[in-house]
Amino acid sequence: MITIEQLISQIEQRQPVLNKAELSAEQCHLGLEGIGNLTTANCRQLSFLSNPHYLSSLANTQAGAVFITAEHCNEVPNNTVALIVAVPYLAYASVSQLFARQHSVSGIHPTAVIADSAVIGNEVTIGPFCVIGEQVQIGDCCVLEAHVVVEDNTTIGTDGVIKPQVVIGHDCVVGHHVRLHAGVSIGSEGFGFAPTRDPSATGGERIAQLGRVVIGNHVRIGSHTCIDRGAIDDTVIGDHVIIDNLVQVAHNVRIGDGTAIAAHTGIAGSTSIGKRCIIGGAVGITGHIDITDDVTLSGMTMVTKSITSAGSYSSGTAAMPTANWRRAAVRFRQLGRD
Repeated sequence: MITIEQLISQIEQRQPVLNKAELSAEQCHLGLEGIGNLTTANCRQLSFLSNPHYLSSLANTQAGAVFITAEHCNEVPNNTVALIVAVPYLAYASVSQLFARQHSVSGIHPTAVIADSAVIGNEVTIGPFCVIGEQVQIGDCCVLEAHVVVEDNTTIGTDGVIKPQVVIGHDCVVGHHVRLHAGVSIGSEGFGFAPTRDPSATGGERIAQLGRVVIGNHVRIGSHTCIDRGAIDDTVIGDHVIIDNLVQVAHNVRIGDGTAIAAHTGIAGSTSIGKRCIIGGAVGITGHIDITDDVTLSGMTMVTKSITSAGSYSSGTAAMPTANWRRAAVRFRQLGRD
């Protein structure tokens, strides 16, 4: 059970609970066991109203407590504890972590292979069949689940969570409070080849990738995302970056603090992306360009030139009936001939 007092403590790391002083001791000690929506939540669950579209569900909710703005607090039923905050959705996000399933296994599994020169911090969990290379440093309170590979000379900060089948290449640096989800590849070889006279006969000349990947603090990287090591300089991911599943970040890319990247985005080599950018799903970004701070790229946008002014950018075409699209495509080709 999580008490309302504990919820308030968690919420107030991000925003104040505006009616905290008005809550009774009985209300503060009310125990909650989960989160539900306004329609289905019971008296032992928490809910929230962040979108006025669902206001009609508030009057009949059975939730034990609800996050609500001051504007709608008088509409909360008498049997439900109202917790007044400026941003209910943010409050919900904060307390959701209290109800999440906790890792139940601790210690180092006997099947893990750990080099004698590796330095393992306090209260670290290392799961079955993990491989930890020479001179690796793993900070306190990290959890490495099954089949994680950490290659030589890599450093991982404190409080990391690394899910199964993650591979972190040699010499990489991973900051504190980083979450790497299943199948993530950090520091694999970047896609670098020099052309030869006849690639069909002799192939391309492989360029050894000599840089690292450096990941900041409080970074989240989704399943099966690949972040390649730099060719000469490092690939750098800033603090508080969040990256979705199946994203490709090529060698020497730099991503600024607080940027969010949705699934299926591909970022070509040596591109620099600023702080607080929002990059939608399936965006393609060409190499060797700069994108300034506070840029939003809507889904499936193709970026081929540097963006120097903050704002929202889009490209591509929305879905339409195939016959209409074909006519539009013909006209678009004709425009290119003018």
